[in-house]
Amino acid sequence: MSVDAEAGRLRTEADEPGWEVDPDDEWGVAVIATVGRQLKLRREAVGMRAAEFGKAVGYGEDLVYKIEGGKRIPRQEYLDRADEVLGAGGLISAMKEDVSKVRYPKKVRELAKLESQAVELGVYVGLSLHGLLQTPEHARALFEAWQPTYSAEDVELSVAARMARKSIFERSPAPALSFVQEEATLRRPVGGTMVWRQQLEHLLEVGRLRNVALQVMPTNSDAHPGMDGRIEVLKFPDGTGVGRSDGAYSGRPTTDPKHLRILELRYGTIRAQALTPRESLAFIEQLLGET
Repeated sequence: MSVDAEAGRLRTEADEPGWEVDPDDEWGVAVIATVGRQLKLRREAVGMRAAEFGKAVGYGEDLVYKIEGGKRIPRQEYLDRADEVLGAGGLISAMKEDVSKVRYPKKVRELAKLESQAVELGVYVGLSLHGLLQTPEHARALFEAWQPTYSAEDVELSVAARMARKSIFERSPAPALSFVQEEATLRRPVGGTMVWRQQLEHLLEVGRLRNVALQVMPTNSDAHPGMDGRIEVLKFPDGTGVGRSDGAYSGRPTTDPKHLRILELRYGTIRAQALTPRESLAFIEQLLGET
């Protein structure tokens, strides 16, 4: 429950920082406005004042007004408690799925949508492991190191959003996935030795999947087209695609066929210079043995 049983204190904004709706997220704004309106209508329909309702669900009156006004994203526990207090028979609780998506940044939702539609994905990463390859513990360590510091709640939400994208590995038919990682990203003990070992073991599991090609770019290799940063290319069933490179087109996603051909050429060159998938798995196994 939201109420601190011992102190009897109601939750306020100070207890829930970072739950504002992103004003640039039109879909998210619409969802939260609709949810807030439904909550207010149902509260008024049963004749409860905001203060009375807030006390019943464990929230301060001001926060209740902000949620009903579409200014704050309600927690799932808030919706469950509201459903119970207002006798909504599960209709309010049913809103949790869309509300939870709004908590994920718009760009994360958009990226996950693209990945869920792609039949091919090719990625080169030089500074950190690609999100689709990370274990929850590895991702958590990265988010905890971020500046300005994330709240514990935002760290867990970010980890959940990143892990949700990994459903791409469970799709059928399976998309063709290709990853090229710089050697340095595998040697950095993010999260400590145990987390690092678990991450290397996970890479071996992923790299052995039949639809995945995982390659390592040795640190002692010559210059290659990815020296300016990440390159990512996704292709879709209708033959279209989208690509992005830190070192081209201002780092923005592009669907221009000419741009995509250039990015594919660069990525193909990178793959040719990297260790083969078989050599890469052997390298990771060796690295794991050294930890």
